Amino acid sequence: MANDSVVIIGAGQGGFQAAASLRQDGFAGRIVLIGEEAGLPYQRPPLSKAYLKDGDAGRLSLRPAAFYEQHRVELLDGRLAVDIDRDAQLVRTDAGESIPYGHLILATGSRNVQPPIAGIDTDGIQELRTLRDAAAIRARLVDVRTALVIGGGFIGLEFAAVARGVGIDVTVIEAAPRLMARAVSPEMSRRFATLHQALGTRLVLGQAVTGILSDPCGQARGVRLADGSEHHADMLLLAAGVRPNTDLAARAGLAVDNGILVDTFLQTSDPSISALGDCAAYPDARTGRRIRLESVQAATDHARTISRRLMGSPEPYTTVPWFWSDQADWKLQIAGLGQDDDTVQSREGPNGAVTILRFAKNRLVCVETVNAAAEHMAARRLLAMTPAVTREEVENCPGGLGELLKTRNTIPARQRALI
Repeated sequence: MANDSVVIIGAGQGGFQAAASLRQDGFAGRIVLIGEEAGLPYQRPPLSKAYLKDGDAGRLSLRPAAFYEQHRVELLDGRLAVDIDRDAQLVRTDAGESIPYGHLILATGSRNVQPPIAGIDTDGIQELRTLRDAAAIRARLVDVRTALVIGGGFIGLEFAAVARGVGIDVTVIEAAPRLMARAVSPEMSRRFATLHQALGTRLVLGQAVTGILSDPCGQARGVRLADGSEHHADMLLLAAGVRPNTDLAARAGLAVDNGILVDTFLQTSDPSISALGDCAAYPDARTGRRIRLESVQAATDHARTISRRLMGSPEPYTTVPWFWSDQADWKLQIAGLGQDDDTVQSREGPNGAVTILRFAKNRLVCVETVNAAAEHMAARRLLAMTPAVTREEVENCPGGLGELLKTRNTIPARQRALI
């Protein structure tokens, strides 16, 4: 593999990290990085937060242009991969190129969901996925007085907090009965609802949008809900979630089911192809169930796992998943994966910090924190330990997860196995 060629489809953070890790791990062959967007690979998380505030696109670039030349990474930006010929091991682009690969890495990411709403294609509906989207929104915020957000997940709420910060009247409409329902516990949802209401945001929960309302010029200016009520605004932001980009993989005959199916080494059903990030569905090391993570950190960790495997040092992907979201002055951090039937324990910390512990079958499976970075870091280390931390251990250590981590680290591994 050391002198073969690797083609990476997708120039987000996962695709970029795959190229960087391969060079760092000693790969000497050709690397081609194909990106659909024009320009250098950049960070997406700040688009709904810092970038909306400062508009500094230069700070988003993952590396300057010189990096790609120095590390011999052929960046083909503004290209769309349209076909994979697995027999010939070629990738074809919309520019007519046929690019050979020894190994192919799919980092195709995800795209925004288009829910079945009447009029969803009406002009003027904003989405927030790319730098171009964020720039368009930022330009509009100067003249916007009222905004409607369809979706109460991370992106919608991050935007809502920024918009309220500049005095825009904001309404968030969420079809589920609570905010961030896929990501956090009901208790954390409740706390964030309180935060956003205190900021002045109106929340409409448990109501699906059934139609888009437009003005005489055909521009989106409001929504109709399932209960028949109507809400009007200068701007509509659609933030109803994402779905994995699997079409290219499916056309190539790879196994797909809510993501491109991969094993614990991120290898697809074709040994010459790997997949990472939002588009990859892999078996969770702790539960055995197949999961797909919409997380920048997961994508970069996946990339490192693939690079090590290709360079002859395979290690299964077992990293504890973690996520974050910045909303107003609250930093939400999540370690592990929870389920709806988890039991929950809340702890209040200094200066408004919060830790929510989630247990499944008396084992700690997820920790959610607000403005408690040390507890989050301890949680990530604790959740990676074997055997799993028990509820009894947590309750017998009232000093917090940092204290529990110190206690765990002093117990020999053989003795921990008996806990």
